[in-house]
Amino acid sequence: MLWSLAGRAAEPVILIVGDSLSAGYGLAANETWVKQLEDRLAAQGYPHKVVNASISGETTSGGRTRLPALLTRHTPAVVLLELGGNDGLRGISIDEMRANFARMLEAAQGANASAMLVAIELPPNYGPAFLEKFRTTYRELAAEYAVPLTPFLLEGVALEPELMQDDGIHPKAAAAPRMLENVWPTLLPLLGKTGARTQ
Repeated sequence: MLWSLAGRAAEPVILIVGDSLSAGYGLAANETWVKQLEDRLAAQGYPHKVVNASISGETTSGGRTRLPALLTRHTPAVVLLELGGNDGLRGISIDEMRANFARMLEAAQGANASAMLVAIELPPNYGPAFLEKFRTTYRELAAEYAVPLTPFLLEGVALEPELMQDDGIHPKAAAAPRMLENVWPTLLPLLGKTGARTQ
């Protein structure tokens, strides 16, 4: 146990539980925003290790099911939840999505991890009322559980054809730097809580 605690202090884990946007659908492993995050952490002297547990097609239900074992296995210092897009695309109710997120946030906080949410936006054809409820759900959860929120992972990407794959859903490798810039300001304050920078 002492070895485990020492390992966590020396190399705090950032656990990313996401869908294809973080798994890197259609990209090589070294082309994703998650890989760029790893590179930035190393370059800036952070001791953190990134564990990417993202799966293409993942929903909040799948994330809720998988998270307890991931928390036990990795004892993360930070849990980044990037989910919800597939819930919306599959017509899963927003209430169900919200309940799944709530359980995941409670599980992460119960494991003494700092949690954060990374939101996604849906295409406009879902209608303004649904889109606003979907968007508001992230904001309300962030407020209720006092966790930071990245408002939109694909801000500056989704409407730029040169940054999107032909399916119009998944980003190209060229989008990875912008995606990291969208996440970084939300994540950065949590790094200071979980591991000092080396000098």
